[in-house]
Amino acid sequence: MSPLWWSARFAAVHVLLAQGAGLMECARRLGWALNTVKRYARAEKAEDLLRPPRYGICLVDAHRDLVQRRLADKTPVTRILAEIREHGYSGSANLLVRYINQGRADPQRVVPTPRRLVSWIMSRPTDLPDHTRRHLHDLLTSCREMSTLAARVREFATILTQRRGQDLTEWVTTVRLDTLPGFDSYLNGLLKDWDAVVAGLTLPFSNGPTEGVNTKIKYLKRQMYGRAGFSLLRKRILLSQ
Repeated sequence: MSPLWWSARFAAVHVLLAQGAGLMECARRLGWALNTVKRYARAEKAEDLLRPPRYGICLVDAHRDLVQRRLADKTPVTRILAEIREHGYSGSANLLVRYINQGRADPQRVVPTPRRLVSWIMSRPTDLPDHTRRHLHDLLTSCREMSTLAARVREFATILTQRRGQDLTEWVTTVRLDTLPGFDSYLNGLLKDWDAVVAGLTLPFSNGPTEGVNTKIKYLKRQMYGRAGFSLLRKRILLSQ
């Protein structure tokens, strides 16, 4: 969607709000979902609603810095193509042109949404494309709290994936000392069921099979739309084993 499209929708919501209409009334007049109206109402300006495009790994990514420098020098695209091919680029000219037109070589980056940033932090750095990894690194190094948050998230991921429940106490103590906002309620939840949490992060056992059986039973029950009694449900469960 173009910025003009976002601006028009942003203006439509805020004009109605300025006229004294409530959120429900805005949703009714515009024919939009209430959550959509809320998102536009919370934004202070239309630019806050712009979502960064999601790009996959591209052959030009390995040469992004070189392409960026040559564009700053106003070097023709044909010369940029020839130069990056000397450095091992094996893609087509169309791919390079599309990469440049999409703005992926621009030094200015669109700030990711909170949900996108969380997904980056929760991912393994090796699983992220090079340009995303560089962007995340720049964001984290610009804010001490964000850098600390990412470090604690990755430490917890190590405890979880490597079943190092014995390290959880030290991790909780460290997070408490960091005084990061939003962590207290999460830590309090861990402490309320501490033994179960430590066991889940230590032992190889899982309740996944049990939850799978429960899900299948609920699925069979919903298939009958509540019109069958216990005896028929019991037969269907036994025959589905």
